Amino acid sequence: MTEQATWVPQDVDEEIPSAARLYDYLLGGAHNFAADRALAEKFLTALPSARDVARLNRAFLRRAVVCMAQHGVRQFLDVGSGIPTVGNVHEIAQAADPQARVVYVDYESVAVAHSQLLLEGNDNATIIQADLAEPGTILEHPETRRLLDFDEPIGLIMAGVFHFVSHEQDTPGIITRYRDALTSGSYLALSHFTADISPDEMAGVVEVMRRSSDSIHTRTHAEITELFTGFDLVEPGVVGTALWRPDRPERAADEPGGSQIYAGVGRKR
Repeated sequence: MTEQATWVPQDVDEEIPSAARLYDYLLGGAHNFAADRALAEKFLTALPSARDVARLNRAFLRRAVVCMAQHGVRQFLDVGSGIPTVGNVHEIAQAADPQARVVYVDYESVAVAHSQLLLEGNDNATIIQADLAEPGTILEHPETRRLLDFDEPIGLIMAGVFHFVSHEQDTPGIITRYRDALTSGSYLALSHFTADISPDEMAGVVEVMRRSSDSIHTRTHAEITELFTGFDLVEPGVVGTALWRPDRPERAADEPGGSQIYAGVGRKR
């Protein structure tokens, strides 16, 4: 069996680009198809800093997981985890505690297949295929219940994924369902595209993504902050990814693409 045959499910239509594989391409990954790469180039035309945006979002994910681990979180639910690349949640969390447990969730078949390969032999991490807009399916999934103890704090991660939820969907209800399942002391780490800073560029991005299976729906700073209802934001609040606890603060404000995505971490009261 070829390497590609192990990560390309038979039911995948390679002609329909997906956000997960586009993101993989922007991060320099190899698990994408010609249609994904073609769309990614259009994405780069609309948003020239897109590779930096993707890198900074990934860096925020790492810092958010480290932050939660430092506050004693030892189990994580990564919703919309995408195609694995360097610095996955289980690698970061299990570096802090080898017994840390991680449940990944994605609805894209290639992301799930590649994650299954990566997680072979890791009894404390798993991947389930589900849609983030169906929290009940995720929260009650046997694998979720096998690995996560909902009586203990959980780090819920939605990094660069909630902007695929349309404004017509029950946005408050979706977040509320997740929040209500978490015990006090749990955390939410979330990042989300915005048009606040560069509305023309983001309008172009939205138009490009209409040609994929995953449309993007931007939200304002106020709308993204509202997603943290019931959580106390940790410093520095909801800011551009480059400004959320940067490793090199002296360079953060000058990072290209550093304000296209807002990011924040909140602790459940």
